[in-house]
Amino acid sequence: MTTPFEPVYVVDGARSPFLKARNAPGPFAASDLAVQAGRELLLRQPFDPAALSEVIVGCAAPSPDETNIGRVIALRLGCGDKVPGWTVMRNCASGMQALDSALMSIQTGRSDLVLAGGVDALSRAPLLFSDDMVKWLAAWNNARSAGQKLAALKTLRLRHLAPVIGLLKGLTDPVVGLSMGQTAENLAHQFGVTREDMDAYSARSHQRALAGRQDGAFEEIVPLADGKGKLYTEDDGVRDDSTPEKLAKLKPVFDKPWGNVTAGNSSQVTDGAALLVLASAQAVKRWNLQPMGRILDVQWAALDPAVMGLGPVFASTPILDRHQLGLNDLDLWEINEAFAAQVLGCLAAWQDEAWCQANLGRPALGELDQQRLNVDGGAIAVGHPVGASGARIVLHLLQALRSRKLRRGMAAICIGGGQGGAMLVETCDEGV
Repeated sequence: MTTPFEPVYVVDGARSPFLKARNAPGPFAASDLAVQAGRELLLRQPFDPAALSEVIVGCAAPSPDETNIGRVIALRLGCGDKVPGWTVMRNCASGMQALDSALMSIQTGRSDLVLAGGVDALSRAPLLFSDDMVKWLAAWNNARSAGQKLAALKTLRLRHLAPVIGLLKGLTDPVVGLSMGQTAENLAHQFGVTREDMDAYSARSHQRALAGRQDGAFEEIVPLADGKGKLYTEDDGVRDDSTPEKLAKLKPVFDKPWGNVTAGNSSQVTDGAALLVLASAQAVKRWNLQPMGRILDVQWAALDPAVMGLGPVFASTPILDRHQLGLNDLDLWEINEAFAAQVLGCLAAWQDEAWCQANLGRPALGELDQQRLNVDGGAIAVGHPVGASGARIVLHLLQALRSRKLRRGMAAICIGGGQGGAMLVETCDEGV
């Protein structure tokens, strides 16, 4: 089945190393990450940055001084004053949303050459004042006389100074009142995913990432240099000592003391950026570009926020149905590893006849061959900078397909708030 519009071409892409947050601000602001990755990417192109139609960047947590970070990045990359830059936010799929926004802009003829992707520096998520402290500061600001200020000081309590961690608030669903980790616990309970299953899957993610690194699978990574000249060349959260036995010793984080989701079988809080150049067929011919692939189809879906991790199932299944494909008719899959329980829950849902009939209105799709899934590891090993991950999995999927001389794959991601996104892509070594 053909798509209603001409496909959009992915010309090239690059990403930064993903740097694990370590309880302190990381060495790079979000725009620094994107600019260093984007500079290398644009230097490889035959066109000037000012030839871009627009720059679209997904970011879930921009800093106050980079609110429209897409425009900041466009200007810092030398695109000039006349190239529009804007920012999108769809939680974990912000980077994928940026690609979809670029795709739609190209398909409608408004753009022909777009830089799109995502970024987040989660280590720099803000510490906030509590509501009580904000009220106290307001009272202090309104106090005029010395007596009023003294009275205000007498109401200040030490507990008012306790910071509110912005990242934790952002990772808690405001509608159902559950953290993202608790939604993963829900899936583990619903589909019988055990702690042993989660830890084995997580260890494999690290093993595959290490093997991929050794085999040169991460050519999309552009090294970063900080202000002191230190070079960052690799994702620094990948561990060679992550084994099921060691992971089994970690305590639950989100559902103490009886839960099974731990820091070791969850994605890492990370800083990183991923950017891609998307082009129309006309732009490809004009600039004599050599695309790495095409985006063939996109789907967004929504579901109960309490089981948001099933988003990839809800989003990718309609694409499979439209193109009359089974799970294993695709050569490779990238499903973002928010949590091991979440990925394993998706695989279990596809095999559950009653669940598929009730939720998808169709028979079960069967078992996805895990040799096709996240072949070079995933976010449990390399990290999950929320705004960038949706772009990363699309970029790496195309890289992995090309390196194996394969053709077609699906990138899918779950989204906090109860959504899912999926993109069907194919390589195009044969040209446009």
